Amino acid sequence: MNTLALIPLFFANIRGWQLIIILLVILLLFGGKKIPELMRGLGKGVNSFKQGLQEAKEELEKPVEKDTKKSKDDSDAE
Repeated sequence: MNTLALIPLFFANIRGWQLIIILLVILLLFGGKKIPELMRGLGKGVNSFKQGLQEAKEELEKPVEKDTKKSKDDSDAE
């Protein structure tokens, strides 16, 4: 089963007062000044991940002809 499909099921069981307790614990652990910094870092990480996915997609969509031609030229030189 896909683990991403389980995330909504987990959050569906959290009620209002439970969410408040979780947020208070996060606030106590990290402090009010650290939370924006953590979110900024998380945003940069997500952005970097999306950029990496886009680069990988572009790499996969490139024509294969260039690579096969290059390998033929290398084998002819030997």
